[in-house]
Amino acid sequence: MNPSIKAWLELATADLLAAQRLQGDEDLTNISCFHSQQCVEKSLKAFLESRNIPPPKTHDLIRLYGMIEEPWSIEEDMLARLNEVYIDSRYPAAIGLLPHGAPSFEDTKAFYEFARNFNQKVIALTGD
Repeated sequence: MNPSIKAWLELATADLLAAQRLQGDEDLTNISCFHSQQCVEKSLKAFLESRNIPPPKTHDLIRLYGMIEEPWSIEEDMLARLNEVYIDSRYPAAIGLLPHGAPSFEDTKAFYEFARNFNQKVIALTGD
């Protein structure tokens, strides 16, 4: 496997583990969701690399997913919600806030499951 693809997948796996471990802490739901977003972002960049598409320096999941020439079926509304987590968490006035406020335990679980499934799909498609 290409070293760059492997590196992206290793980083994605570390973010997935962080999201999982932080899920149960009510003070860190925004951080857990952030790591789920990072897992999906890095998984997307690994997938793009596997298709010889240089990933741009962006954190926009919608843009990255849109670069896939033959996209697979995903919950696009979940991708859009997860995209908001990164964007909103970059501004101190709204750290990790979703439109309805701070992420709930249900949000952390849903985002984690989405990220885990997404990461597994990318691993299967990249041949690792």
